[in-house]
Amino acid sequence: MPTLKQFRYLVAVADTLHFRRAAEQCHVTQPTLSAQLRELEERLSVQLVERSRSGVVMTPVGDRIVSLARLVLKDVDSIVEIAKHGKYLFTDTLRLGILHSLRPYLLPQILPEIHETYPELKLYIREAFPQELLNSLEEGKLDLLLFPLPVQEADLACEPVFREPLLLAAPSDHKVKDKPVVERTDLNGETVLALEPGHRLHEQVRNLCNQYGATLSHEYEGTSLDTLRQMVAMGMGLSFLPALYVRQEMQADEQVITRPIAGAQPSRTIGIVWRKWSSRNGEFSELAALIRNVVRAKVPEITVLD
Repeated sequence: MPTLKQFRYLVAVADTLHFRRAAEQCHVTQPTLSAQLRELEERLSVQLVERSRSGVVMTPVGDRIVSLARLVLKDVDSIVEIAKHGKYLFTDTLRLGILHSLRPYLLPQILPEIHETYPELKLYIREAFPQELLNSLEEGKLDLLLFPLPVQEADLACEPVFREPLLLAAPSDHKVKDKPVVERTDLNGETVLALEPGHRLHEQVRNLCNQYGATLSHEYEGTSLDTLRQMVAMGMGLSFLPALYVRQEMQADEQVITRPIAGAQPSRTIGIVWRKWSSRNGEFSELAALIRNVVRAKVPEITVLD
């Protein structure tokens, strides 16, 4: 029968399409990996990989077996997780994914309390674009995301944690400077700046522009929240900035003002997201409860979602 080790080698070859890189990924020598793959092909009596000097190509049946091997390996990893985490909460490493627009402004608020509550927990933190984080979670490269909701992927579960307002950012000499609350009609015809496509905030700001009669700038797009703030300060347009960012980065900024929008305040919902088959559901719910308590105590601008 095929072994789990052989399945892991096969998946690594399918991911890299290169024997040397696959061997490095699996921490074995290339001859060892090649020999195990040949043995796997002999046991299954089928060719899985086409070998040539120019590279590696998976055969059609090889692709099908790789898809099934990924499922088998996920199930095995789940069994290991159940055994590892059945008695104790957060006693090893948690691989956490989080957005560029959230990590610098949320984690400093919550990490001290997480470390104090779970002193044996080690956090590996991965900051990336939304789709990359979702892919890494589904592939088992991450354990948990702090992520905007909703998510549509069928294999993922989620739990809301808090709702973060989005505040209008404008130059300090803009016509809304004397208004404590900005009416939606004040945005009609205004140019609004957003993060570049690929960010969840880009899509959200685009929808707000459609609602308020504003024009989304496609010529100038920000690579970070700081970039957006700097472009607003230069009079290139308005923008919408998350409350955590405003709280931490804009208290001393005299060039940019922020105002809430009248009526239903635009916001983003942040929650935790994990694989449905994970054995760590209890741990993740405990962590969500801890984050809620910290945010409730430290950041009154944010609405906690119990």
